[in-house]
Amino acid sequence: MTRAELDAAVLKALAEVAPEVDVASLRRDAPLGDQVDLDSFDYLSFFVALHEASGVDVPEADYPKLGTIRGAVDYVAQRLAA
Repeated sequence: MTRAELDAAVLKALAEVAPEVDVASLRRDAPLGDQVDLDSFDYLSFFVALHEASGVDVPEADYPKLGTIRGAVDYVAQRLAA
């Protein structure tokens, strides 16, 4: 997957969890918690949707690394490259 495809996959995963959010307007480097009102179940659903889109497992210890859109893209890109 290219970075553009990964970015689209992250945004799609967020849109599945928070359909009321205009994901295209989200800043890539700002914390998701500051931009989107997600509870812990929503975050878990986001990680599951991201796994389904990319095939990358996200262990609980790595959840903080996906705190921004760019962080999620970087994380998935690194795992896919490994």
